[in-house]
Amino acid sequence: MPYTDLDRLAINTIRFLSADAVQKANSGHPGLPMGAAPMAYVLWTRFLKHNPRNPKWPNRDRFILSAGHGSMLLYSLLHLTGYDVSMEDIQNFRQWGSITPGHPEYGLTPGVETTTGPLGQGFANGVGMAMAERHLAAVFNRPGYDIMDHFTYAIVSDGDLMEGISSEAASLAGHLGLGRLIYLYDNNHITIDGDTSLAFTEDVAMRFQAYGWQVLEVEDGDHDLDAIEQAIAEARADLSRPSLIMVRTTIGYGAPNKQGTAGVHGSPLGEEELRLAKRNLGWPEDKWFYVPDEVYAHMRQAVERGEAWEHEWQALFERYAAEYPAEAEAWRHYWSYALPEGWDADMPTFAAGEKLATRKASGKVLDAIMPKLGYLIGGSADLTPSNNTKFKGAHIFARDAYDGRYVHWGIREHAMGAAMNGMALHGGVRPYGGTFLVFSDYMRPAVRLAALSHLPVIFVYTHDSVWLGEDGPTHQPIEHLASLRAMPNLVVIRPADANETVEAWRVALAETSRPVALALSRQSITTLDRTRYADAANLRYGAYVLAENAATPDLILIATGSEVELAAAAYEQLAAEGVRVRLVSMPSWELFAEQSPEYRESVLPSAVKARLAIEAGASLGWERWVGLDGDIIAIDRFGASAPYKVLQEQFGFTVENVVARAKALLERVAG
Repeated sequence: MPYTDLDRLAINTIRFLSADAVQKANSGHPGLPMGAAPMAYVLWTRFLKHNPRNPKWPNRDRFILSAGHGSMLLYSLLHLTGYDVSMEDIQNFRQWGSITPGHPEYGLTPGVETTTGPLGQGFANGVGMAMAERHLAAVFNRPGYDIMDHFTYAIVSDGDLMEGISSEAASLAGHLGLGRLIYLYDNNHITIDGDTSLAFTEDVAMRFQAYGWQVLEVEDGDHDLDAIEQAIAEARADLSRPSLIMVRTTIGYGAPNKQGTAGVHGSPLGEEELRLAKRNLGWPEDKWFYVPDEVYAHMRQAVERGEAWEHEWQALFERYAAEYPAEAEAWRHYWSYALPEGWDADMPTFAAGEKLATRKASGKVLDAIMPKLGYLIGGSADLTPSNNTKFKGAHIFARDAYDGRYVHWGIREHAMGAAMNGMALHGGVRPYGGTFLVFSDYMRPAVRLAALSHLPVIFVYTHDSVWLGEDGPTHQPIEHLASLRAMPNLVVIRPADANETVEAWRVALAETSRPVALALSRQSITTLDRTRYADAANLRYGAYVLAENAATPDLILIATGSEVELAAAAYEQLAAEGVRVRLVSMPSWELFAEQSPEYRESVLPSAVKARLAIEAGASLGWERWVGLDGDIIAIDRFGASAPYKVLQEQFGFTVENVVARAKALLERVAG
């Protein structure tokens, strides 16, 4: 279908809705929406299969604005095509309480598929979405019933491609042959500092060809709508590999004095330049937030098309369900993350005195639950034998085996985190992935966005302390627990033994609106005798009384993870010496903080000032639990290369030192 003046009118509507909103807010990025409007328009009107009336339709195409600073482009498209984004929402861009924030936020704005802004994250999210689509297609599609066959599209920027995460994710996507992944590269040659030649002169096309991508080019992305359409069609035709379409655009197109410059990247045009831009493109200079009636009528056809597409899909699914009822029921189960009856029937229990690293206990849990929870997909960033993340009977997710449920992410922690976010955003699968706790730093931006976006991703972090030993301080986490605990909406759990690890997985799987980080030991830990100590199921409260020898203690020992074993030994000695003492296991600060004030008081009575915390990590934050009068045995320096038992002696993590510090604390508080 040839393009007409109406198409060009719609493109200019997108441009000036965006520019007007940025100008009214006196804040934002008008350049990308003005330059990328043509490619976005062609994609959304000629290819994107979506339903504005149901943004959660499972088989919709996914669209990601990885260059999230250009958010008004997306909001304009959502408004014009009939999503629940009003003109008032557009006019309240970047304002308190609006659903049109400065960068797109998943769960806030209907039709926004992922939270973007930190460049490169959306790029890697899309890889995860494409992986989820291929997996669900491999598991559920049957001859004549392609109930999962959508595309994943994104608009990516120069900045996205500069970020290292895009290299990690692009390499993996090419390796996996994700042919339903199509990215349009807004190749405008401008960043905040100026022309990209300042810092970015590589041959992008050759780079992506080397990754195994199809690379297509559009020389005139400002005007040549036919070339854009042809490139997208060509990309869609090659299902053997992902595609990058390099679209040469002019940032801030239409602004006579600022287009093609850094001045239009991240600042409003200014009222005079905006007026001149409108004149330049034949737009009414005196109108703000203007949408011609014919543009509304044209763009809102997306509603009718979308409802028809979903209706057609729903009819297909009903026929599928009639012919494959078991698969249809499993499909519904996958999308709900339900825990079916008996899912935990084979969960392991560990005998008192058994010595087992919590990472190995975690592996045994996965062996038990993975056959029951088909939507779980695991993986590791090249640390599978160390993380114990690969379950018995696991099949590898690969180019020729998308039904596999274990991903070898390679040494790509950052891409792993962001792609797992993409899987969770897609739905139908729930990912977990492993690396060493110290390398959580390599993926922290993705963890933060998982928390911000309320994604139920499970991060399995093993080798959780300096007790990993001989590898030394480069691999020994110190500040990492404190750093992760500081992140809002992330649950950190550091189980004390194998049975607490079982309970940690129960909690993690029950969390469906926030991520969970499991911190697991490298070294073996003695399994506590639960006939003498409280039930490990109490882990769900975040902290609980393991043991006490008096209803009103004079001293409370608080520990997490492997240090609970140490604290228990100290407790026994102190109790034997007649000290009125309580032992508390505190695997999760976040879960404990969410309990009622009455419960928290029952575990940590405010009247008891002598509180001693024991954790092989930074002391930062423990003041919250021990109070001003308490004490902390921690490690506020980098570690060292040595066997872990030597390190325990050198750092004072011995029964003798804990007992001595406890007695000194009692004396100080009493005095």
